[in-house]
Amino acid sequence: MRAALYDRYGPPEVLYEGKVPVPDVKPGEVLVRVHAASVNGGELAGRAGKMRLVTGRRFPKRTGLDFAGEIAEVGPSVTGMREGERVWGLLGRATFGSAAEYVAVHPRQIAPAPGDLTLVQAVSLLAGGTTSITALRDKARLKPGERLLVRGASGGVGSVAVQIGKAFGAHVTALAGPKNLDFVRGLGADEVLDYKTTHTSGLGTFDVVMDTVGTQHPAYRRLLAPGGRMVAITFDVENLLAGVSYILGSTIHGSRRVRFFSGNPRHELFAELTRYAQNGDIRPVVDTVHPLARIAAAHRALEAGGVRGKHVIQVM
Repeated sequence: MRAALYDRYGPPEVLYEGKVPVPDVKPGEVLVRVHAASVNGGELAGRAGKMRLVTGRRFPKRTGLDFAGEIAEVGPSVTGMREGERVWGLLGRATFGSAAEYVAVHPRQIAPAPGDLTLVQAVSLLAGGTTSITALRDKARLKPGERLLVRGASGGVGSVAVQIGKAFGAHVTALAGPKNLDFVRGLGADEVLDYKTTHTSGLGTFDVVMDTVGTQHPAYRRLLAPGGRMVAITFDVENLLAGVSYILGSTIHGSRRVRFFSGNPRHELFAELTRYAQNGDIRPVVDTVHPLARIAAAHRALEAGGVRGKHVIQVM
């Protein structure tokens, strides 16, 4: 089968479309024919070698975290699923390989995809949507009427976080680049500010700050009202130790805590995201659709910044 591969760590140009065997379907697994995957920040770091302590030095390596497609084969002992069913899902934590024609997964890693979206549209919501629900509902416990600040509001996670925040009844302030202000406003944000010209001292206070950027954690933590919560979904990998130390320290000192999590969602969260999409609470945002053969261009485009939603890889 066709799959996105790389034989060494490096820039986007190390990626290529190659051939690997179709996965064997073990008892308790299903084989999914992948129609689309998206490009996520963790994959950029992995490909560049910034996670090599986890990913190791065995090559070739794969890329791709989320996927949308249809069930091609149901393994022994799996019940309640059928061939041809449209599904979406995520591979396990720090496991890459969905940018390929097929993936073999456990049923808890997938759920029925929203019926009124194309599979390309659906996959653009998946990683950002599950991350946003976990961050805002489970980690920050965002309540109706609270003030929410979203950093990186035009990106793959931020663009969904703005919509989830509104669905939860929050007043949403969004930070984005100057070319994306109207775009983010169209997602439902109550206030949209240019991060390049807005200093933190002029932002006011917030009950919840959701950071998708990974820098300046102390400055944004100072914006929290008493009892406020900040959720960071990424670190500045160049200053990883400092970022980890700061977040751990915030759980000990003071009431304004910074929470960090590494998502590993399962069936129930995918199913909940499906309901939000089908109810119209969130809508997909696709920046660009790239064929699998242009996987390097997709990574390069995400690294260049200024993204609106997701870069999607169309496999079939």
